[in-house]
Amino acid sequence: MKAVNECFIKVKDDCLKYISSQETKTEKFKNKDRMIKSFLIPICFWIVKKISKKKPLIIGLAGGQGSGKTTISSILTLILTKYFKLNIFKISIDDFYKTRSERKLLSQKKHPLLMTRGVPGTHDVDMILNFFKKIKNKKFKTLKLPKFNKAIDDRDKKSKWYKIIKRPDIIIFEGWCVGARPQKNYMLNRSINSIEKNNDKELIWRRFINTQLKTNYKKLFTQLNCLLYFKVKNFNLLQKWRIKQEKKLWFKSKHKKNLRIMSKGDVINFMQTYQRITQNMFKDAPKYASIILNLNSNHQIKSITYKK
Repeated sequence: MKAVNECFIKVKDDCLKYISSQETKTEKFKNKDRMIKSFLIPICFWIVKKISKKKPLIIGLAGGQGSGKTTISSILTLILTKYFKLNIFKISIDDFYKTRSERKLLSQKKHPLLMTRGVPGTHDVDMILNFFKKIKNKKFKTLKLPKFNKAIDDRDKKSKWYKIIKRPDIIIFEGWCVGARPQKNYMLNRSINSIEKNNDKELIWRRFINTQLKTNYKKLFTQLNCLLYFKVKNFNLLQKWRIKQEKKLWFKSKHKKNLRIMSKGDVINFMQTYQRITQNMFKDAPKYASIILNLNSNHQIKSITYKK
């Protein structure tokens, strides 16, 4: 407990400053001190015990859209950097989305719904695997990795990409479907929403995604050393939070041109493409995740379960 208190004193101001940068006039975080001291600092102590000197620790961080992955992973990065003096590299699976032109080609070859970014099959898995391979190499030098700009629904220019100049101690790899596992084939037969019912009558899209989880993404997720999972009560909550997230994106980007900001209806339709895997993860991810962060309906961490 003494070490936790010492850590809290050292990182508190920086954490609160970051949290403040994520707030709006109407959306404020509650119980900030408790979130940092009771939950996030202990997670950092748990993570540090897992570190190996031989190669970077790759942490998967998963949870539904709008659950707070980016915010929490940023605070964890801050604590691990400031107090533990570790070199952390944080990136989202979203940054590895295929380009708009690549997704257009995929949608023409496989199914029109694959134009919409998000589901397994719309990421450049080979690029991620190559990143993990290079980062583990003792002779690692430098590496550039893409940044995806959701406001334009495409990758940023290469001049804006991430540049890693020193091999990290820890990689935080976050994303809504990180660690997701496939369903049994018969489970795909029943449509769970209007997108599936109206746009995937022959099950081509959902079968393609499920095959991706059985193959390419299975290989990818075996690279993770551990998985942190954000457990949420239901899908409706995620929709509510994701709509707020889009409003925040609009607020931050409202003076820029050529943006692809979504309306409430757009968000609801967009999230239907995520629904099947997200709901499957509600049920399955707590069985294999290393740490489960249980979120309440007010978007706060109410408890944490350590599994391994």
